[in-house]
Amino acid sequence: MSVKAKKHLGQHFLTDEGIAKQIADSLVGSNYKKVLEIGPGMGVLTKYLLEKPYETFVVEIDTESVAYLQAHYLKLANNIFSLDFLRHDWQTAFKDEQFAIIGNFPYNISTQIVFKTLELRQFIPEFSGMFQKEVAERICSKKGSKVYGILSVLAQAFYDVEYLFTVPPTVFNPPPKVDSGVMRMTRKENYELPCDEKLLFKVVKTAFQQRRKTLRNSLKSLNLSDKLQEDTIFAQRPEQLSVEEFISLTQKIAADGI
Repeated sequence: MSVKAKKHLGQHFLTDEGIAKQIADSLVGSNYKKVLEIGPGMGVLTKYLLEKPYETFVVEIDTESVAYLQAHYLKLANNIFSLDFLRHDWQTAFKDEQFAIIGNFPYNISTQIVFKTLELRQFIPEFSGMFQKEVAERICSKKGSKVYGILSVLAQAFYDVEYLFTVPPTVFNPPPKVDSGVMRMTRKENYELPCDEKLLFKVVKTAFQQRRKTLRNSLKSLNLSDKLQEDTIFAQRPEQLSVEEFISLTQKIAADGI
């Protein structure tokens, strides 16, 4: 019995055991006792997670994969969530306990998985997984990079990020048309921001919607005062600002009375 990859779910099953073990080993495993794997498919990564000292849970929307896991991984018996990761209440599911996230993420929802993780950051000290290479690079990129953007700034506001290694298409069935990249996010010791978090999200998203323009132009819709816009920071483009500078900008905008 095997599971057929479904295009509408963005499934590409990893077939290389060595890479699966490398991904499993990428979790450091401190400050939590539970790990949630997203999209386990036929369990190539799961088997290595089950060898670890923490309790492994999996979430899988594909019922055929769920049936396969139930038949082949008896250790998972009561730890399979047959549902949509993005729509579930994980805070309640894990009773406010800390848990890590890992997975060979479906490309079509990978950025949404990161945003959901940021929403749940008080419960998720560590996050590791495989993305389309350009997405992993974007999350880990620094200011000044062409791919530095919304995801980079918001992820790095709360987590230390690290690009780990690249994975070729040949180790998947079916092979994707692009390389994949594995990256890790480790929550910062102090992940409470010294600014209004909702406002930070709004400023970052608004700024990067017109990334080629200076902040003076891209943030026009926020109706900032003329006095505030005299600040030299507004002559820069969003990709020129570090995470700390975006936080400082948000503080200034809050003081301006938006």
